Parts: sequence; structure tokens; C-alpha cells
Amino acid sequence: MRKLMFAASIAAVTLVSPALANEDVTKNQADPNNWASQSGDYSATRYSTLDQINTSNVADLKVAWTFSTGVLRGHEGSPLVIGDVMYLHTPFPNIVFALNLADEQKIIWKYEPKQDPSVIPVMCCDTVNRGLAYADGKIILQQADTNVVALDAKTGKELWKVANGDPKRGETATNTVLIVKDKVITAISGAEFGVRGYVTAYDLNSGKKVWRAYNIGPDKEILFNPEKTTSLGKPVGKDSSLKTWNGDQWKIGGGTLWGGWSYDPEADLFYYGSANPSTWNPAQRAGLDGKPIDQKWTMSIIARNPDTGVARWAYQMTPFDEWDYDGVNENILVDLDIKGQKTPALVHFDRNGFAYTLNRKDGELLVAEKFDPAVNWATGIDMDKSSKDYGRPIRVAKYSTFRDGKGQDVNTKGICPAALGSKDMQPASFSKLTGLFYVPTNHVCMDYEPFKVSYTSGQPYVGATLSMYPAPDSHGGMGNFIAWDGAQGKIVWSKPEQFSVWSGALTTAGGVVFYGTLEGYFKAVDQKDGKELFKFKTPSGIISNAMTYTHGGKQYIGVMSGVGGWAGIGLAAGLTNPTDGLGAVGGYAGLKQYTNLGGTLTVFSLP
Repeated sequence: MRKLMFAASIAAVTLVSPALANEDVTKNQADPNNWASQSGDYSATRYSTLDQINTSNVADLKVAWTFSTGVLRGHEGSPLVIGDVMYLHTPFPNIVFALNLADEQKIIWKYEPKQDPSVIPVMCCDTVNRGLAYADGKIILQQADTNVVALDAKTGKELWKVANGDPKRGETATNTVLIVKDKVITAISGAEFGVRGYVTAYDLNSGKKVWRAYNIGPDKEILFNPEKTTSLGKPVGKDSSLKTWNGDQWKIGGGTLWGGWSYDPEADLFYYGSANPSTWNPAQRAGLDGKPIDQKWTMSIIARNPDTGVARWAYQMTPFDEWDYDGVNENILVDLDIKGQKTPALVHFDRNGFAYTLNRKDGELLVAEKFDPAVNWATGIDMDKSSKDYGRPIRVAKYSTFRDGKGQDVNTKGICPAALGSKDMQPASFSKLTGLFYVPTNHVCMDYEPFKVSYTSGQPYVGATLSMYPAPDSHGGMGNFIAWDGAQGKIVWSKPEQFSVWSGALTTAGGVVFYGTLEGYFKAVDQKDGKELFKFKTPSGIISNAMTYTHGGKQYIGVMSGVGGWAGIGLAAGLTNPTDGLGAVGGYAGLKQYTNLGGTLTVFSLP
């Protein structure tokens, strides 16, 4: 086991030069009494310096108060706390509450947008929303129908609203936004409907569009500079995306984004991951010669300048995806001691089952290892810089769903991980105490059968039938909660769970890491060894992210319960066919024995 002294050489990114960020966001994030953003800080560490609740007393936690959202379906993200006010959100219809923490959590205001319910069937994997953002007295919400809304934080009054997409074309939104300087940076969902992904910056004060960058397409639209934008240290060259697509298929090629954001003020770069190419049938995306082509820049980490949107660097994790291994998961920014050298790192736990450590300044690949031993579709990542395949996965032919174009209508069995990945959007956390990452994971495999599908705007464009099940020859469950060494690329400890851990982790200076389970248990474990210190059964399954704040000198820990999301879509949407929910319904059918729908915030404190 790694020793705590290792942490002395590791630190989270210091948020310097607030003028390069947003002064209000930086100030609020620096105050541990607040929970000022979904990721805790710009570096997405989800670490709090609060230590009133610690390993010696966390077992004494009691419920301090609860709040019912009045909404069913999956509750993702977390509340925000700024001073005496908590801001809480819900899934569709995306209600926002402001609660007065100084007066018995009374509702100060409530914002309930009027959205056309026809957006619900266009949302891929439940009607979730990943949370609000706060800056300069404004609450920013992105609704399911793609509208980005700025609300007055004191009154809930709508200040501006702008449509970021069109649900009639399959464009929806489930993500939170990133606020950098005077810009609201946001995204679009819908790769399963043939939507071409893009990221857009709006002016924080007016809602006016500043720039838009697509993830696939011509250079002028993806905002890549052929000479200055790099991948693995080399310029990407002219038309780096177009050259890796068959004809005009990039126009309906997916590559959307709906995961987490991070931002490095010193480098003045923000980071995100792009999703799968459309369709899920790889045979329909092959080149004219019938051979695989990369489909850049889907499945990629992209670093962009927030003022212009121009990409500094990009790295593709899964070229020519055959399994729906979206690359949207969060990118955590920390300084790591790698081979004796302090390195400005970015750590990414990908759906494909590999954890990547890169230099966040230039995208150099430093570490790439499996974070679930069940992963079998590839044996590893080629780390030989002299190899033509440097940075690419070393695939196992047995688990290909393409098979030189012959995989269509063939059911490939035993692929690990399943399409929902070894980790989905549920964010990991980094602890300054241990220098380790704490990662909620899925321990799930699948059978995958592609079939031919035609594109119709606004209609599903998937083209594969999936079945999911626990990883064979293992502990019998569908999840693990792990501690990960990002410098060495190794699991330090692993705690088995019956179902996938679909909840975001939280680490604190008290030496505790908090997370929730799909059955509805909220847990606290010791960062050093994973020993369970506290467990409480909440009213519904947990797919939200744990958070912490103080009020009146007392530390509180909060989590929303409300089962749903991809893993819980069977319960959330009342589905029973095992292959429905893109294969998740059958895999998670047992959840109905443990929990039921209903959105509730549960807040804990010491007696």
C-alpha cells in the first residue's frame, strides 16, 4: 500500500491569477465553507479542506435535515452552497430551489421552467441533469431542451435565456456548465441521435454567443490550428478530423460532450472529453476500403483556450470505437511526482477501462493502465514513442465487434467493460492527504451485436443490441470503489460493491472518502485502506455526487438520492425488456429489490 508520506510530493493545482479565471468563482471555491461548483474547484479534485468530520468520528453522523425535490427519475450532480444559501436542482423539468440555511432551510425562491415534454424520449439515458453553476450573483442552468438560463441568485428572476440546440434534431442537454472569466462554456448531448458535438461559449452577462467549436469536421469549425494544435507532441496537420471519416459521415458523426469540465488558469486551458461516434455499428463507419478509420476527434480529451475556443492539444483514447466507450469523463488536474519529476498532470479515467495520466500543458502521454482488471478488449496502450501506434490501444481481435467488416449481425460475447464503461460520468476525487484518486467504477461486461441502421433527423441512430452482466470469475458484484495511484498507474485498494458505483466521490482533510451506491447506501470509508466507517440507507438509489459545506461553524455532508441514469434506467423509465436502455435493463434488473424512485436530499452532521 502506498504510504501517506508520498502525498508530500503531490499537490492539487493552485488556482493562481484569478484574473485568468473568474474572480468570484475563485474566491468562492477557495472558501471551504462553500460548495461553490459541481467539481469543488477548477481542478475537478472534489477535495475539501474541512476536517471537523474525520475518521475518528464519522461513524457518529446523524441525519440533520432532508428535502424532497418532488421529482422522480435520476438525480445527478450536487447542490451548491454559497454563504447562507443552498441551490438545488432536479432532473426534467429542471426545477431550481434556493434554500435558506439560516432559517430552517425555507424555500427562498423556486424556478420551474416550462419545457415541452417531447424532449424526454429524445434524452438518451434518463432525464438527468448534472447541476448548476454560480458566478457574479448568477445561477446558470442548462435545461434538458438545451436552453441555457441565467437566474438572479437572490430572487430567481430570469436574466437571460439562449437556446444552445434543437431537440427536434435530437440535441438535448444533461451537463453542467463551466464559468471561466466572463464566459459560460457549455455543451450538447445526442450522439445516439447522430448529433455532431460542439462546445459553445456565451457571455456571462448578456447570454450572447462568443464562439462555438465542433469536435469533428473541418478545421475552421473544430477550431484546430493545423500547425499549432498538437496530438502526442506533433502538429495535427490540415483536416485532421475530415481525413478520418468516410465522406460526409462526420456531419452526423456524434462526438458530443456531457461530462465534467476542468480549467487550469496558469495554462489558460479548459479540458473536456468527447463522446462516441455515430452509429454504434462500426461497419457503417469504416473507410471506403472497408478498413477501420479513426473518426477524430470523437473519444478524445481536448484542451482549448477559453477566450477563442482554439484547441491547444487533443488526444484520442479509442480510435474507431467499436463498443461505445465515450471519452466524456472528467479530467482531474494535479501536480504529480512522475519518475522523480514534478509534473503538471491531467488524470482521466476513461470508459474504455484505462486510466490516463497526461501532461496537461502539452498533452504528452505519461501513464496508461487498466483500472479494472476485468478489461479485456485491449491488452494495453502502446507507450513506445518510436512506434507508429504510439498512444493507441493494443486490441484483442476476439472482442472486436467489427471483425474486418464482418461483425454486423454477429453477437460478440464477453466484452469487458460493457458500453457504460469501467467508469461513466460519476466523478472521481483526489485527496491531498494521500496523493491518491478515489474512483467509483463499474465491473460489468457485455454481449454486443451491431446491425444496420438508417439516419433520420431526431430519431435514434444506435445500430447495436447489447446485453450486460457482472464481470465473470470475480466477486459476483457489478462495481468496485477503488483507490488509484495516478503516477504509477496502479490500484492501491479495491472495495467490491453489489451494483455499479454510480455516485461521485468526495474526499476531505478528515481522511474520509464519501460515496453512494445504486441500492441507496451512503458510505464513508478510510482513505488509507478503504475500511468502511459509516453506512446509511437513503430513500432511493444514489447516482449523485457527495458534497460538503459548513454553516454556523458546523460541517455538513450532503447527497441526493433518486435512482436512475443509464444504470437505473429500467426503474426510472419502467422498462422491462432486458436489452432496453441500451442493454442496461437486464443487467440491473435486481435493483428493483432494493430501491425505488424519488428525489431526496439528505444532509448529515455530527450530533
